[in-house]
Amino acid sequence: MSLTRRHFLPLIAGAITFAFVTRVAAVRPNTKLPRIGVILNGGPGPVFEKLRQSFGQLGYVDGRNLLFEPRFAKEHLDRVPALVAELISLNVDVIVAVGIVGARAAHIATTEIPIVFAMVVDPIPVGIVKTLERPSGNITGITSFDPQQPKKQFELLKAVIPKLARVAILSDPDIPHSDADPGWSPIERANDSAARRLGLQPQLLKVKGVEPDLDGVFAAIRKEGATALVILEVPATRRHQVRIAELAAEHRLPTMFPGDWQAAGGLITYGTSIVNTFPRLAEYVHKILKGAKPAEMPIEINTRRRLGFNLRTARAIGLRIPRNLLKRADQITE
Repeated sequence: MSLTRRHFLPLIAGAITFAFVTRVAAVRPNTKLPRIGVILNGGPGPVFEKLRQSFGQLGYVDGRNLLFEPRFAKEHLDRVPALVAELISLNVDVIVAVGIVGARAAHIATTEIPIVFAMVVDPIPVGIVKTLERPSGNITGITSFDPQQPKKQFELLKAVIPKLARVAILSDPDIPHSDADPGWSPIERANDSAARRLGLQPQLLKVKGVEPDLDGVFAAIRKEGATALVILEVPATRRHQVRIAELAAEHRLPTMFPGDWQAAGGLITYGTSIVNTFPRLAEYVHKILKGAKPAEMPIEINTRRRLGFNLRTARAIGLRIPRNLLKRADQITE
């Protein structure tokens, strides 16, 4: 039986249509994309973009084979529980919490949706995991807890300021406290204890919110006679790091900033970097999407500390950084 033109054209059209549908199906399979809820203390910007890039390194592209559902507290940390509730109502596949406030809120709100956290100093005292080896429940992640860091940062300050006797420590009251140590978060207690063991008199100050009273902070420091300032890696200080550095320079007060805050302009930066943890965080999420259980994924400890000095700031406040310390630096700003 021979095929006429009238018979042949519909066959070609059908073949083309089949090929097109098959190609579309290959690109957009008939399965729902995994949805990743993200809780950030701040707003849209470099931190979220770095997080997306880390997922991109594993082949995940937002809108193609994964959907991000970011929620930004914009420094209003009292909003975090409501933002977590939004993500739970969307039935996201995983919640990524950057910071202890979001991690704890998610831990309280759900026992079913897997949670992966980063930028949590010590998850055990605040009750979100039982042990680092086997976190239990539906939560795991990366901690920057390093028992040696507070001691080492005060040693650095004493090396730069040999006569240092009183030191101010700047924190945020909105970060969760330990039930066993009311009024103190683990990071605050660790820094207070380390300062005292080195013979220093610490002065703990706390600021919160979108418009903290930073002028009041420096007035209190001046009144107590502290001659150096350690800024903890907490939400309020991260948002206002540049203004804190400016006020410190005006008061000729040496500062110790967290490890990835070089752009703030403080005298010394020391510690771990939040964005350096994002590739590992993305790997945790990837494993969970493939079937791994958070309870069986050990908490990873980030202890890769970086040391930086800002010589421009040193000159502005009339301070000289010893050469032996400069040799140890990972970054020097001239």
